[in-house]
Amino acid sequence: MLKRIFFGLIIIILLMMATALGLDRWISWKTAPFIYEDVTTLPHRQVGVVLGTAKYYRAGVINQYYLYRMQGALNAYNSGRVNYLLLSGDNAQQNYNEPMTMRRDLIKAGVDPADIVLDYAGFRTLDSIVRTRKVFDTNDFIIITQRFHCERALYIALHLGIQAQCYAVPSPKNMLSVRAREVGARLGAMADLYLMKREPRFLGPLVPIPAVQDVPEDAQSYPAVTPEQLLGLEEKLQKSE
Repeated sequence: MLKRIFFGLIIIILLMMATALGLDRWISWKTAPFIYEDVTTLPHRQVGVVLGTAKYYRAGVINQYYLYRMQGALNAYNSGRVNYLLLSGDNAQQNYNEPMTMRRDLIKAGVDPADIVLDYAGFRTLDSIVRTRKVFDTNDFIIITQRFHCERALYIALHLGIQAQCYAVPSPKNMLSVRAREVGARLGAMADLYLMKREPRFLGPLVPIPAVQDVPEDAQSYPAVTPEQLLGLEEKLQKSE
């Protein structure tokens, strides 16, 4: 009897693990068409959303994930692929401010402060993606982070009907533990989307990021309706009366 229970538990655990790994691979497959690893193939968008992470580990060692994301943000900005950088991260503690840390480092690297927008309430990936749409009024943007994080962020965006692409920056070599945690994070994201129907912790008022207007040289000047078109419209209205 005990042996049957033991083997039954093992089978259940194996099935759960297989399901988790299968969902993990499915998310990677579903989001693959929207991920770019070469900045030269990255489509142009007005906004690049840089997902925050700590600059240093607790031991005081610099976080390579952070460095790669900052370099990726610079590559996208300097190549003209994005016009603004929206820095989204955690600001829950007085002595821990991911957006401000990223802002200081990017300005030192030559980014115009006027092209930087801060999102202090990007506590989770879901918060960052949804707030970009609902608070910063941007529905088509470039996400900048590591590939494994790109996949989860894009899955959230696709599920919510948000148009997004991702610039996948390099990852450190020793990332096995991080990748293992990502499987759990993806299951958590799916639970948030399908079961909990969670919204960001904070939304707030609408703060649109300034739009870049690209007007072609042969574009019709105001009035948008020409005098001839206006006369024709008036004649049609008179006939209908």
